[in-house]
Amino acid sequence: MRKEVTELTELTLSIFDPNTLLPHRAGIAGLGLALSAIDSTDAPLQWEVTEDVVTLSWEGKDIDAIQWLLAQTYRSDEGYLEAPALNLDEQGRYIFSEGVMNSFLQHSKQRSREKQAVPLNFTVDDDQPEIRIDYRPVVDCYYTRGIQDAFNSKGMFKKEIPLKGHHLPGLVECFVNGAYVESPTGFLALLFLPLACGYYQLTGYRSALVIPEIRNINEWVKLRRKMPGRTYKSFRSSSAGESALNFLLREKLADDSSLFRIDYCEVYRLGSQPWDGNQSYLKQAVHRVQINDQILGLYEVASRLLPPRVQLKKDGNGTWLAESKVLAWISDNLIVNKSWYDGFFEFRKANSIFPDDRRGLVVMTEHLSADEKVLFEAVQGAFSTYLREQILQAQKQGRPLDYGQVTDKVIYRLQRPGTQQQFTTALVKFLSDFRSGAALGNGLQIFARLNQPGNWKTARDLALLAIATYQSKTKEEKKLLEENSTEETANVL
Repeated sequence: MRKEVTELTELTLSIFDPNTLLPHRAGIAGLGLALSAIDSTDAPLQWEVTEDVVTLSWEGKDIDAIQWLLAQTYRSDEGYLEAPALNLDEQGRYIFSEGVMNSFLQHSKQRSREKQAVPLNFTVDDDQPEIRIDYRPVVDCYYTRGIQDAFNSKGMFKKEIPLKGHHLPGLVECFVNGAYVESPTGFLALLFLPLACGYYQLTGYRSALVIPEIRNINEWVKLRRKMPGRTYKSFRSSSAGESALNFLLREKLADDSSLFRIDYCEVYRLGSQPWDGNQSYLKQAVHRVQINDQILGLYEVASRLLPPRVQLKKDGNGTWLAESKVLAWISDNLIVNKSWYDGFFEFRKANSIFPDDRRGLVVMTEHLSADEKVLFEAVQGAFSTYLREQILQAQKQGRPLDYGQVTDKVIYRLQRPGTQQQFTTALVKFLSDFRSGAALGNGLQIFARLNQPGNWKTARDLALLAIATYQSKTKEEKKLLEENSTEETANVL
């Protein structure tokens, strides 16, 4: 809503305005955050921030007031894009600068950077080598140059302002109807959207931008100003799903008691598209993520068990941070409210599971539900019986046991069926042929789980996970597994 009385201009931005979208609402909160760090003394405009509305008023030209506001909010300082309201340390300034450059300001027209990169060294963990990053310092950018595209020749806001990708990442102009247009209030909100977002670097020259749902401006501003700084380790993410969960977990840990805690966000996965070679970070996908404490709890456990690890580069010159593919798979399940192990059948076929990840998966199985554990423990019990038989047979024949071959046979037996009936028959036969105490008295529950509509593939995932995470039960088995605990064996699993 806009009112003009003689020379006075007033803009009201509400997060409950039905004409706003999530990026606008987050941008309004970002504006509230920016204003909280500005001294109002001698300011050319006045403002008021409530729990759901930001009101701005000024006399004179719109362009003068907005340019002053942007100059207080964004600065180019020592090679970084600086935002005083965020109160960032060196790692935080790197994350914010690199994040904005790879999302809002990815096009070279919107920012200028030094040609010569400078080395930055970040510590990931105390017991691991430092990571060296080549960073090109920021000279200036769209936010610090002085915005002209929103104003007419008299310095007043245009009624309709064209939007492009530097206002909202991934936005592509419609070649039939032209550019998207915004009102002055909508445009102004998007100028402060970068302050509210979370930034993550993915593998393969991709990035993730997280936009939160903010329901109370004042409460969010208080929370944001007391949140701890981010590290380079938290900037690197295994997937867009993990980016959303990491962002929401940080919000939860900052203030778990708040009634206005953020529990919903949208995450944009940005990367290259074959139809545009000029920009590397076009929108590839959008995920809408609504979570609860149970989901965040599972992610918190998984992220602790499956951390990124510093690796030496192939040429031996420098290090890089390797994210866990297992954590990416688990996270992408959690954001769509699937079981964390869903799709293990397909995941295992497409990816190697390395020893560190396997150890993490073993601990993750402790967080299965009571109902899931019935089938899981029954399969592991049957596999234990089968393994003991194979050990005895190998001893009688005077040959070493090939553990990889043993697991291959069982995995093939369970993954070969292509229908619910075939899998149910194969699993029931396996449990019957190699009986264990874990399956006694649970036949009806297992059979019911297998015959739930659309549930057999999840049961197959759980059964294969049971084999892949099997832990030795006897001294003989422990010795056998220790002898076979090579990366090659782990990859078979």
